[in-house]
Amino acid sequence: MAAVTHVLVVANQTVDAPPLRAALVGRAARGPIHTTLLVPTAWSQREAAERRLASALAGLERAGIPAAGELGDADPIVAVQEAWNPGRFDEVVVATLAEGSSRWLQIGLPQRVAKLTDCPVQHVEVRAEARRPPARRPPPRPRRGAVDTVLSFLQTSPPRSR
Repeated sequence: MAAVTHVLVVANQTVDAPPLRAALVGRAARGPIHTTLLVPTAWSQREAAERRLASALAGLERAGIPAAGELGDADPIVAVQEAWNPGRFDEVVVATLAEGSSRWLQIGLPQRVAKLTDCPVQHVEVRAEARRPPARRPPPRPRRGAVDTVLSFLQTSPPRSR
């Protein structure tokens, strides 16, 4: 039986995104893994982060990937420093929003995590459209003709007093 690789996944807004789950499924195809999802988040956003984390854990469970999760410090570097244990993790995956909209990429988070942990770091970039399912639009309302519009106005107008 192959040894299990322990992977630390650092993600916040992208923790439940399909591209991250696909990257982890791809990694699991090379050999068994156990993931720990670390979600750096501010106290004021903890409730939303917990929902995303629960959704991500459920998705990994459905994919057959053992996983645990935890919320960390709002500063992702501090969160990684607090969670990192070289005897516990073998690899790191950092999931960010796309370049241009990612604060984490602006501060060079994947490179900083690689330097901090001295282990392989995979970067997964999630485009905004991949984060959420497309919104369902209501069906278009039938267009009414000018006569129908005038008639409906007359029917709803209060009677005039003489």
